[in-house]
Amino acid sequence: MYIYMYIEFIMSDDDRDIDIESDESDESDSRQKHLNNSQYYSQAEKRAHHNALERKRRDHIKDSFSRLRDCVPTLQGEKVASRTQILKKAVEYIQFMRRKNSSHDQDINDLIRQNDLLESQIKICKRSRRR
Repeated sequence: MYIYMYIEFIMSDDDRDIDIESDESDESDSRQKHLNNSQYYSQAEKRAHHNALERKRRDHIKDSFSRLRDCVPTLQGEKVASRTQILKKAVEYIQFMRRKNSSHDQDINDLIRQNDLLESQIKICKRSRRR
């Protein structure tokens, strides 16, 4: 039985058109019907598997958008938001946070410069006391 399935798999369309006579026509017909049914089930199984994978993919995308929506402050608490809204608001929030980080980086650099200046003034004061 498995051999017939393997042969059917490797045969070209031209090979399938060739009629081979057999003494056991009833058994051959039975095998052919079983082969066709197993191909049908195989296709049905493939389709079902594909549908399950596609459903899983869509669910993952939906969950990802929900998590992204919950990360954006202006969308938090909203139950309904389109994917376009979620993406636009996420981009706006990312741009805002980048500007905020840039501003904080500038503040840090300013504080470092001020700290360096104060440390140098402390050194000058200590030197002047020693004298």
